[in-house]
Amino acid sequence: MNNSSLPMIFLLLAIAGLVFGIGVVAISRRKARAVPQIQRVTPVTPVVTAAAVIETVGVVEAVAAAPLSVRDRLAKARSSLSGAVGSVLGRSDINDATWLELEEALLRADVGVRVAQNLLGALQTRVKAKEITTPAQLIDALRNNMSSQLVGTSRDLNFEANVDGPNIWLMVGVNGAGKTTSLGKIAAQQIALGRTVLMAAGDTFRAAAGEQLSTWAERSGAQIVRGAEGGDPSSVIFDGVQSAHSRNIDLVLADTAGRLQSNTNLMEELRKVRRVAEKGAGKVTEVLLVIDATTGQNGLQQARQFTEATQVTGVVLTKLDGSAKGGIVFAIETELGIPVKLVGLGETIDDLVLFNPTEFIDALFE
Repeated sequence: MNNSSLPMIFLLLAIAGLVFGIGVVAISRRKARAVPQIQRVTPVTPVVTAAAVIETVGVVEAVAAAPLSVRDRLAKARSSLSGAVGSVLGRSDINDATWLELEEALLRADVGVRVAQNLLGALQTRVKAKEITTPAQLIDALRNNMSSQLVGTSRDLNFEANVDGPNIWLMVGVNGAGKTTSLGKIAAQQIALGRTVLMAAGDTFRAAAGEQLSTWAERSGAQIVRGAEGGDPSSVIFDGVQSAHSRNIDLVLADTAGRLQSNTNLMEELRKVRRVAEKGAGKVTEVLLVIDATTGQNGLQQARQFTEATQVTGVVLTKLDGSAKGGIVFAIETELGIPVKLVGLGETIDDLVLFNPTEFIDALFE
């Protein structure tokens, strides 16, 4: 190789090195550009349509609005009784502590002293006679005795189809028990059964009572008769009955003012309402006493006084929620012989239901 060819060789090597370098840089840049693109790849987020959102919300609302059962509503009474039941069943025999625990639990559940003594007295007699020998047999017998006091009673709302005129259902009770609301719910339920209903706004002393009843009339499709504020309640109810008769309406639901059972004058006025309601066409076939379930044994006194004044035929037990004990049912039914016909388990129309004694007893013991 001569000296003249060396520059040419160096030139070619330089050119080759330059081309190689440019190729490496180009490839590196392509890789550098490709890496971020791969890292940014994420799963595709589904597009949620308005319909899907509405559907999901509807499901959530449906779950949230699910009505609570009698068992759920009797949480306080159930915890009292079930705790005692568990303690009794944990013993090997029946002793003095057994009776003390059961009595305390029954009183906490608000069944009343007399009812508790009657229930346990009958069981003590059977234990002494060796008919009951184990704690398990004792609890079963208590449950059966409590159930027997409630079953077999008619709890249907009394509607007589052969009455010459409308059936009249009077709603009575103290202020705040839920009379007007219960009347509105009953109206809606009776209309759903195919009956025509007229409401008589006999609570003329409470300013908001007439408006509240008018709202329920609009919601349920019932007709309504109202009087002047502070007017004579008996006259309003009498006019309502006459109006219902002239229109061939099946049922008059008459609201009355809230009265303390200890107020003699007001109770006398309620007696007058009862008499006047039947002076014209129609017949009083139900007098429903509305009792707040959270009032406890005071509800028994209410039932006694209102029955003397108006011949109560049934009880509507409202506000049967987690704070209510519910045991007042036994006192009312065993001491006064008045059936609990309806119980309020919530705020909606469907939450006012016929009282089911079997479900009630099961709720207390489970």
